[in-house]
Amino acid sequence: MTELNVLTIEGLWKGYRGRHVLKGIDLEVAPHEVVCLIGASGSGKSTLLRCVNLLEEVDDGTIHLEGAEITDPRVNADDVRKRLGIVFQAFNLFPHMSVLDNITLAPRQVHRVPRAQAERSARDLLERFGLGDRAGAYPDQLSGGQQQRVAIIRAVATQPKLLLLDEVTSALDPELVVEVLGVIKELKNAGMTMIMTTHEMSFCREIADTVCFLDNGVLIEKGPPAQIFTDPQEARTREFLRSVMESGRF
Repeated sequence: MTELNVLTIEGLWKGYRGRHVLKGIDLEVAPHEVVCLIGASGSGKSTLLRCVNLLEEVDDGTIHLEGAEITDPRVNADDVRKRLGIVFQAFNLFPHMSVLDNITLAPRQVHRVPRAQAERSARDLLERFGLGDRAGAYPDQLSGGQQQRVAIIRAVATQPKLLLLDEVTSALDPELVVEVLGVIKELKNAGMTMIMTTHEMSFCREIADTVCFLDNGVLIEKGPPAQIFTDPQEARTREFLRSVMESGRF
């Protein structure tokens, strides 16, 4: 029996003030798959993630999460978001809360996990990702890389069915990027299903199962990293990768 896709997007359109940002996107994400979205700024990558998380209302098309349509207007968006995790380039940690409280807030308040259990799980995650000694620290006492690692830990603390990562390293100094990418690699090894937007082409090539190139709201090409980066079939994909290589980002 074929395992049900975690996510299925069919014919997704989204526009703002008469300008189409996403144009008929089709995408399937299998369990434990890592999908990387690449493309120039403004190509629609972040908007696609926001539509999946129901932060944006789609204009046409459907999104199914584990077989159930979530773009139906009757669907409770908050219930859907309980099954998703999302991390943005801005860390968005609560500055007045400790690391431990940031991580346990959603498990306790949204998922009704007892405090002791939530804190035990949070400490286990902090240890796993090299932050075991920072549970009592506050966000302004952490480096940017540490803050982003905490943001990712907070997102996975609710055991989401799908993790969305939107340019999570773009706000970091280069020396801090490696530690955040290490967390993502560990999550992949543990079987987390993920969609991530990134400009880190080398990392994308290493971690992705499927790479999707978006250009001007259109999903131009998708395939395994070896095909996309070594033998892209579309001229626009080749042009984009050539410009990335010339800029030194690959």
